[in-house]
Amino acid sequence: MALHTTEFNPFDYMETQDEVETFLQECLADDDPNTFIEALGMLVKKHGVTDVSEASGLNRESLYKSLRGTTKPRWDTIFKVMKALNFNFSTHHAA
Repeated sequence: MALHTTEFNPFDYMETQDEVETFLQECLADDDPNTFIEALGMLVKKHGVTDVSEASGLNRESLYKSLRGTTKPRWDTIFKVMKALNFNFSTHHAA
């Protein structure tokens, strides 16, 4: 009998928007930019790729490819996805 596993998505275990925001901020602070891109991709899956695609105006297939973590998505793609997920980028001086 084969063991059936599912892909781990940390957003499945977060209960508040603050937890989601903190997680994304930590991923963005990582030295590897793909950490944030992969996290964003998992958040898109949590919200539904089709729904985010429609809200962002991006093609669903392109969205999958962009947020897989194996490519470097364009800034406008990330911006549109963040906006579709109701997130804003903000800046602050690093300590």
